[in-house]
Amino acid sequence: MSRQPIARSPDLRRLQNEGYDLEILGGLLLIRDIPYVNASAAVERGTLVMKLNLAGDVVGKPPDHTAHWIGAHPCHASGAKISSIENPSGPADLGNGIRANFMFSAKADYRDYHHKVTTYVGRIAGEAAKVDPTATAMTFPPIATNEKDSVFKYADTASSRAGIDAINAKLVGQKIGIIGSGGTGAYVLDLVAKTLVAEIHIFDGDTFLNHNAFRAPGAPSLERLREKPQKVDYLGDIYDKMRNGIFRHDTYIDALNAQLLDGFDFVFVCMDRGASKRIVVQRLVANGIPFIEVGMGIINSDGQLGGIARVVCSIPETRQEAEAHISYAEDDGGANEYATNIQIAELNALNAAMAVIRWKQHFGIYQDHRGNFYQGYSIASGEVIGEGIR
Repeated sequence: MSRQPIARSPDLRRLQNEGYDLEILGGLLLIRDIPYVNASAAVERGTLVMKLNLAGDVVGKPPDHTAHWIGAHPCHASGAKISSIENPSGPADLGNGIRANFMFSAKADYRDYHHKVTTYVGRIAGEAAKVDPTATAMTFPPIATNEKDSVFKYADTASSRAGIDAINAKLVGQKIGIIGSGGTGAYVLDLVAKTLVAEIHIFDGDTFLNHNAFRAPGAPSLERLREKPQKVDYLGDIYDKMRNGIFRHDTYIDALNAQLLDGFDFVFVCMDRGASKRIVVQRLVANGIPFIEVGMGIINSDGQLGGIARVVCSIPETRQEAEAHISYAEDDGGANEYATNIQIAELNALNAAMAVIRWKQHFGIYQDHRGNFYQGYSIASGEVIGEGIR
């Protein structure tokens, strides 16, 4: 079953975005899970079936005013049959394994399929809502995708509902590297995994342990922690459920394998080992690869936490300016302004969100009036300070 007619037809897409359970089989549109009242005045669920007016992979105006129905005959809230939509036609074999129990006729000059579907649903499900106010045909079912070129294993209805598919498409085909999948790197992965990039490569040679669970997305079970999975495997297993193109590299980057960084469109550097970070940065700069380096300096002062979460954006236009802000201190401490490596989930998540927003600005998804090569969030003041080239 191809979903292209739904994706490319505004009326069907609108129905899907509103939460209707749509399926296309052959030349038929099925609207499943519609609540209706049976003769006993109880609420059940049925399926509407309509002929599609297909022109290639786009639908036109409905060819007629009829619809088929799979289920018992819909009734009013009292249990009396809804006679206004009755048609003398009996059960019918519609092909593709679809057998309808009734044909209905609600006469109108339907503008499109949204108009037709909502008219029928209003007459049928409206009676069900009188019996059960929670009964609705807008169930927002999970939508599998079988499009060969999709990176996702189910449809991204959030973008379609917001009408920003064309904007998000600016990331299509990108190959992204995430170096380090600790607290901030794990949240970067979480956010990048929900975009249309083609490949996401995660690099980390460490094990996922108890302390990682308290500063990473999600909630691992005690049993999973006891297995002591590698970080890239723990995270890869999560996001493989959602999308294709997750590549796991159970290794640290050093001088012997730095060539693994070649060929990326963008890289997120989320490391706390200064010497290794310097190797990564030098390789990315030498190959002209844009990247973002993240880090936090958090201190415990008189029983309260303070400090800064930073994002440094290094692109060919900002190499020199960015370099001055990159920390090569071990554990982001020592030679850094702060001497500890305190990390807390909300700060990791914030640091990752800042980085991903800056990445999306670079590729034209978000507006960017400053071209920031540095941003720092101060916990104490709540201010975000930026330095840009514009």
